[in-house]
Amino acid sequence: MEHSGSFLSFVSDHLNQFFTYTAFANVTSGHLIMICIGLIFIYLAIAKEYEPMLLIPIGFGILVGNIAFMPGLKIGIYESGSVLNYLYFGVLQGIYPPLIFLGIGAMTDFSALISNPKLMLIGAAAQLGIFGAYAIALLLGFSPSEAGAIGIIGGADGPTAIFLSSKLAPELLGAIAISAYSYMALVPVIQPPVMRLLTTKKERLIRMKPPRSVSKVEKVLFPIIGMLLTCFIVPSGLPLLGMLFFGNLLKESGVTKRLADTAKGPMIDIVTILIGLTVGASTQATTFLTAKSVGIFALGAASFVIATFGGVMFVKIINLFLKEGNKMNPLIGNAGVSAVPDSARVSQVVGLEYDKTNHLLMHAMGPNVAGVIGSAVAAGIILGFLS
Repeated sequence: MEHSGSFLSFVSDHLNQFFTYTAFANVTSGHLIMICIGLIFIYLAIAKEYEPMLLIPIGFGILVGNIAFMPGLKIGIYESGSVLNYLYFGVLQGIYPPLIFLGIGAMTDFSALISNPKLMLIGAAAQLGIFGAYAIALLLGFSPSEAGAIGIIGGADGPTAIFLSSKLAPELLGAIAISAYSYMALVPVIQPPVMRLLTTKKERLIRMKPPRSVSKVEKVLFPIIGMLLTCFIVPSGLPLLGMLFFGNLLKESGVTKRLADTAKGPMIDIVTILIGLTVGASTQATTFLTAKSVGIFALGAASFVIATFGGVMFVKIINLFLKEGNKMNPLIGNAGVSAVPDSARVSQVVGLEYDKTNHLLMHAMGPNVAGVIGSAVAAGIILGFLS
């Protein structure tokens, strides 16, 4: 009997020890909250088709990052030597965002922008969201570096947000990245009410002239001139702008099709998986659920509204100086944010609500791709001032 008792005690002790290493013993309410948020992301991606290429990796990453564990097992994303920590290195050191910009450049057609260069100004005006959020963040007590990293959410550009926050405020990277990607997915929800509020029915019915055809020479020269011009002005934006224009040159040159196909296909898909999963996993409740994170989400929403306001109002103002027949439809102003091509699609959808034959997509793609350039330039300006 004594031998039997000691055996039961041995089994009991080891079962208790095993239980202390399970997630059931280490889970907190914060972990459960984040798991619910991850499930919501996955639901929105599958059921509503909101940016599934981003929300599914991020949502599943949130689940991975919030499996509670005993510290010291070297499995957490913040534990040195863990696999997740090695994968997260590409986020922390700003490696993944330039690779994504290379892929974006290889899949982007700048023809709409080249044919009507003044559309670049709309992309610039929409960056008001970045500097507006920056100013509000300063007023709320964030440090200048933190405010700069938070402000870039208003550019609606996840990779740029990750790149800048990794340089200026790495401790806020998870919250900033999740906020940026979340609101990018919600562009079809956030922007239309602002667009309708700021425009009249007459303005929504404006028809724009078809864009002129663009020659191959113009398409080849654009990324070369664009890179030299923007990077001479903002050298700190070189990692993003250089890769963006390089990818576009691979596409437009016509002699590097294999490289362009790799950049816009397998490479960007692999990097998107890695960046989505690791950014999601970085939302570990013990480090993520803070008052600052909540504030960042609120500022992110405000920055998107300000950016949409800036783009739409700029078109309305510039129309005051354009003759009848040359005016622009203010509904394309929202596309100045960098969410390609979702914000351009929003312009198209809202425009068709008022005139089923007025297709704005091709016109909206001009400011949309200008927004990609604009957000990278804005990030370079902020980095140059604050680093």
